[in-house]
Amino acid sequence: MLESKLPKVGTTIFQVMSQMALDYQAINLSQGFPDFDCPEELRRLVSHYMNIGKNQYPPMIGIPQLREQITRKVKDLYDCTVDMDQDVTVVSGATEALFAAIHAVVRPGDEVIVFDPAYDSYDPAITLAGGKAVHLSLTAPDFQIDWQKVEDSLTEKTRLIFLNTPHNPTGNVLNSEDMKTLASLVKGTEILILSDEVYEHIIFDGVRHESILRHQALASRAFVVSSFGKTYHATGWKVGYCIAPAALSTEFRKIHQFLTFTTVPFLQYALADFMEQCPEHHLNLSSFYQAKRDLFCDLLKESRFKFKPAGGTYFQLLDYSEITNMEDTEYANLLTKESQIASIPISVFYETKPDDHILRFCFAKDDNTLEEAAEILRKI
Repeated sequence: MLESKLPKVGTTIFQVMSQMALDYQAINLSQGFPDFDCPEELRRLVSHYMNIGKNQYPPMIGIPQLREQITRKVKDLYDCTVDMDQDVTVVSGATEALFAAIHAVVRPGDEVIVFDPAYDSYDPAITLAGGKAVHLSLTAPDFQIDWQKVEDSLTEKTRLIFLNTPHNPTGNVLNSEDMKTLASLVKGTEILILSDEVYEHIIFDGVRHESILRHQALASRAFVVSSFGKTYHATGWKVGYCIAPAALSTEFRKIHQFLTFTTVPFLQYALADFMEQCPEHHLNLSSFYQAKRDLFCDLLKESRFKFKPAGGTYFQLLDYSEITNMEDTEYANLLTKESQIASIPISVFYETKPDDHILRFCFAKDDNTLEEAAEILRKI
């Protein structure tokens, strides 16, 4: 009989809740994708490049035009100079990049620090590499990293620290003090950083995204992962990139070439043109999504749910402790079946489930959808 390499892993909660939303004709605020389309000009560029024959294998590391635009963006936003040929790799989605980075550097017996609640692809990738995920819990309602706990958890086996900012599912955002503390903890060690920054352009209230790339001491030992899908409302395209120093990128690419090898060419050409021609899209994305966050939160002020407006991402946590003591998985199922609104229970992203009563709702939706969803939630 086949022995599973991931015996604790079942179908991802995102697929489970999205399927339930379909089955019960519920408003789907569970899985993190917009219910509106990507920009019209970007779609036109995709069609153009597909129709003129950009349909064969592109370079394994990504087309030069797109890698050049990425280097320009990180220079403009983070004052970070990277080499487009040695440091930038285009990948088939951020999940692939995270997997490739982990397998590039984690060896059997290595430890990787992960902050719970953690996106569900992190732990399985670490396990498959033979590593051990060391889970440190973030505590509601602020979900701040306790750096003393981090320091206490470092051992000679610690290979990697996994960051995610803005953080999914909590919406928490790391600041410059967090980065300074992290830099002091890893100074003089061989510990590497893997920074999941797919929501880099979705951050609110005038707060600056504190990318690892802003901090040379950290950038020199880090993989930084981002997503075009999140930025351009095209999650199904599964296109992202990884920035890392040449030595790390070399090892990263050894894994990448045997995972997907390359990424859809006409999408790359279209993205390169759109980044050059329409930089206002990513520059204005925070204000676009803050308007949706504010609308959703304003509509819920008279509800029985408690919440702190998200600092980033397009997810809002709602505390239902004044409504019921049900476990979050049970309550999420109940809301989907009886109230026709689907969410994500955040306990599934913890190694040790907390006692919190919190669900995650996606507000990357048309305003009418948000108004309809809020009306349902206000009646609960």
